[in-house]
Amino acid sequence: MKASLFTSCVVDALFPNVPIAMTEVLERFGVEVLLPESQVCCGQPTLNSGYRKDSRKVLINQIEAFKDAEYIVGAAGSCTATFKEYAELFKDDPQYRALAEDLSKRTFEFTQFLHYELGLTDVGATLNARATYHRSCHMSRILKEKQTPFIMMKYVKGLEYVELPHIENCCGFGGTFSVKEPLISNAMVTEKMNDVISTGAEVLISADMACLMNIGGKFNREGKKIKIMHIAEVLNHDVAESRVPQLARV
Repeated sequence: MKASLFTSCVVDALFPNVPIAMTEVLERFGVEVLLPESQVCCGQPTLNSGYRKDSRKVLINQIEAFKDAEYIVGAAGSCTATFKEYAELFKDDPQYRALAEDLSKRTFEFTQFLHYELGLTDVGATLNARATYHRSCHMSRILKEKQTPFIMMKYVKGLEYVELPHIENCCGFGGTFSVKEPLISNAMVTEKMNDVISTGAEVLISADMACLMNIGGKFNREGKKIKIMHIAEVLNHDVAESRVPQLARV
């Protein structure tokens, strides 16, 4: 089985530890991991800003970059969700609509791939910490995935999970939204920060580093402490292979 990583702009530029963690988890379970060099942005920022026609070149590049991939595994729930929207964006172009539909069928967010395609729950990770989880808007509303991160976290040894109040609320980032509407964005991330603080969590986990960057940045500006971790980093933390039947047999 081969999986091509779709890293996303934020992860690729600022958080290279995330695809490293993804790769280590996947390779541990026998997946051959590839990294298409021609991949670029998914096009979400320009699409959300209304430049649908101007985004076509970027979208076509992504379709071509991953056209030979057996599976595409995304590091960001929001960017993975954008791949799922390509077919609609090419509704008047039969050639690329078909290619976009095929791309969508092969595309999964990281925890989706682990659970639905590899059939995993316990990957042997240990994290002795009190933690809460931020559910990103695009992953839950567009990708329509709300369960797999929690299924995977349930089996992380030592993890004390505390549910985040108002878990459905946006963190205020929203790509270009935070630039266009800074006052509203700041009010939203302030509310999110206070919700995280109310849980008493030491660690904030998410499947979207852009959200974690936004929330973590607010904590830093306010002089407050929180450790941010991508779900892949959590699932790759202090792994005991003897706990996992698939690995114990290897």
